[in-house]
Amino acid sequence: MHLNADFSQRAVVRPGDHEWVPSPMPGVTRLMLDRIGDEVARATSLVRYAPNSTFPAHEHGGGEEILVLKGAFADEHGRYPAGSYLRNPIGTRHAPRVDEAGAEILVKLHQFEPSDERHFARSTTTGGWLPGSREGLSVMPLHRHGSERVSLLSWGSGLELEPRPLPGGAELFVLEGAFEDDLGVYGAGSWLRLPPGHWLTVRAGADGARIYFKSGHLSRMLS
Repeated sequence: MHLNADFSQRAVVRPGDHEWVPSPMPGVTRLMLDRIGDEVARATSLVRYAPNSTFPAHEHGGGEEILVLKGAFADEHGRYPAGSYLRNPIGTRHAPRVDEAGAEILVKLHQFEPSDERHFARSTTTGGWLPGSREGLSVMPLHRHGSERVSLLSWGSGLELEPRPLPGGAELFVLEGAFEDDLGVYGAGSWLRLPPGHWLTVRAGADGARIYFKSGHLSRMLS
């Protein structure tokens, strides 16, 4: 399967653009954002776990990055409520499960550099925001390796940012609120992938926006 697989092109998925489809495991459905491969794939997806569902133990052949959006995700290593950010490097292994509340996660598979070996889970709900370059902008750094940067961004009501270049490309997922650029408006649940060389323009909505932001990692997809 190839979905949004041309990394030289801008890609956008808004809520309702694609259907949730069953995974091979009962109670687990997913909305695919980009994908190269079949059941084992380089993939970015939203995944929903029905209450009390499980997923078999598996090894992360290419690494796994997770942001818990709703409910609580768990495995044999711990329980991770909404707002948790997890990184499971290449070679790690776990058996996911959820409780009666179910869960929804943003997950990225097979996208780790082999040298990126940091294995951790952290909460994004307990502080860690830093002031940005101007009033109304806050940043919560989550991870960095080589040119790759992962953070949460908070954009205040009506914030406008000057266009900025993205030499290594970027991905954005809107967690709360909305923003717009010259090509459209992106509300909560929207995902954008911007290719290397794209310029990012931001105008936050009246209620501001909170964004998962990953940058500097897409150039290798074009090499």
